[in-house]
Amino acid sequence: MDRLAGMAVFAKVSETKSFSEAARRLGLSKSAVSKHITRLERDLKARLINRTTRRLSLTEVGSAFYEHCARMVAEAEAADLVVSRLHATPSGVLKLTVPSAFGHLQIAPGISALLTRYPEMAVQMAMNDRPVDLAEEGFDIAIRVTQEPPQNVVARKLTTIRWVTCAAPEYFARHGMPRTPRDLQAHNCLFYSFLESSIEWRFRSPRGDATVRAAGNFTANNSEALREAAVRGLGIALLPTFTAAGDLREGRLTSVLEDYEVEGAVANDVYALYLPTRYISPKVRAFIDFFVEYFSTERDR
Repeated sequence: MDRLAGMAVFAKVSETKSFSEAARRLGLSKSAVSKHITRLERDLKARLINRTTRRLSLTEVGSAFYEHCARMVAEAEAADLVVSRLHATPSGVLKLTVPSAFGHLQIAPGISALLTRYPEMAVQMAMNDRPVDLAEEGFDIAIRVTQEPPQNVVARKLTTIRWVTCAAPEYFARHGMPRTPRDLQAHNCLFYSFLESSIEWRFRSPRGDATVRAAGNFTANNSEALREAAVRGLGIALLPTFTAAGDLREGRLTSVLEDYEVEGAVANDVYALYLPTRYISPKVRAFIDFFVEYFSTERDR
């Protein structure tokens, strides 16, 4: 039994790459975690972890041993879930990370209905525009806008984003309206800064496809910041409709190139990502199923 406990502790240290974080998640002291690892290495007569003052890394033996430990922990968790999932309702705290603009405008408005449906759940939502490590940072779900979800997670598609090319009426009054994608090369284009591919705007039409390399004097890693700059007449932005729809309706922004289908400045598909397990937890399943249904209705996105 001591060996099994040590294997579980080793799996958590391997996932978090930290004795302190593993101790916090397991509800143990750091010294207890260290003793488990030391005893395990002594019993196995092999070093499992390279320790330095800056970081931890697995040895070759440790990497091979971790695969078996992780499977053991997963089977133990699966055994618990087999029992609980038959009668458990979604409950507990769900830790969620979402892109800032999409989280603010699309996920947050649905949270109230989600928690009304599942009152035993609670949601902790972190909004940021950087990729996260689900295991290392302790998130249950990451919402990501991407065309290619990572291979080491489970990805469930929630919705597809639509894009619009637009600017303030004042900008078009000063600089004229582009009639074709190629005309954008003569305009100040506002674009995303966090991916190199975002400076290539791609369009499709019956007359053929066109790719334009955007150029301008303002970049941002957030669509709400780009929307604000566009509304104030700085230039032409390629924006998701969930950001721009209200301004388009109220006339603060005007769309152009409507005969062209926009393929997106960065990506079109929105996924919920979670770590692979044999049995998905009720709270994760409830969240994903809810938002698949939520986005199946017609809404600005």
